[in-house]
Amino acid sequence: MGKSKLIRFKEMEKFERVFQPNFGEVFENDYYLKGCWNLKVFHNNHPIVLELGCGKGEYSIGLAKLNPDKNYIGIDIKGARIWKGAKIVNEENITNVAFVRTRIELIRSFFQPGEVDEIWITFPDPQLKKRRNKKRLTGVRYLNYYRSLLIDKGIIHLKTDNHELFNYTLDLITYNGLRILNKTKDLYNSSVSDPALSICTFYENQFLEEGLNIHYLSFELPSGKHILELPEDEE
Repeated sequence: MGKSKLIRFKEMEKFERVFQPNFGEVFENDYYLKGCWNLKVFHNNHPIVLELGCGKGEYSIGLAKLNPDKNYIGIDIKGARIWKGAKIVNEENITNVAFVRTRIELIRSFFQPGEVDEIWITFPDPQLKKRRNKKRLTGVRYLNYYRSLLIDKGIIHLKTDNHELFNYTLDLITYNGLRILNKTKDLYNSSVSDPALSICTFYENQFLEEGLNIHYLSFELPSGKHILELPEDEE
């Protein structure tokens, strides 16, 4: 590991709202903040919103500035990425943002049922090797994880430059009869209007410069509905 990374990791240990549990703490175990994020971290009763695969935290911070009446938690396994957002939060004293360094598949160890109101998935790895992929953040495995911690009819937001991921997700939620709130394959040339959607990350700006369309999809996820995989003849 490079010297600069070691310095950043050491610096993050001092940040008040950065949490870095080791694997053993949360694998098949509840994290000590599960069910207590508002009480022990944010000290309010505001809705909790997650950003999965938050990278440098640009979207979490942008959303937090737009919505001071909501609490945002960015989750990513890459500490070197989180450091940048965490440093901004610390220096600007943005009190409604926290970061967790962990694997997203362990998310149920961190939040109790109904503790989360919304989830943002911003430019995830589309995992295109095969359509049924357990690592895809909008796949059946993860949607069933999310419904176990969201409020009933909690909202999922997906922003992506990848049309295959967008189409798969749209097909999946349509097959499962989930309520679609917004969908577009060309966000910046559509009628979908929301200040939250104008937040551009470093990678999104790169995609736009390459002439790629930004796809956006939002939908409700009922807590009592088990999500089923698409039949093979619909793939």
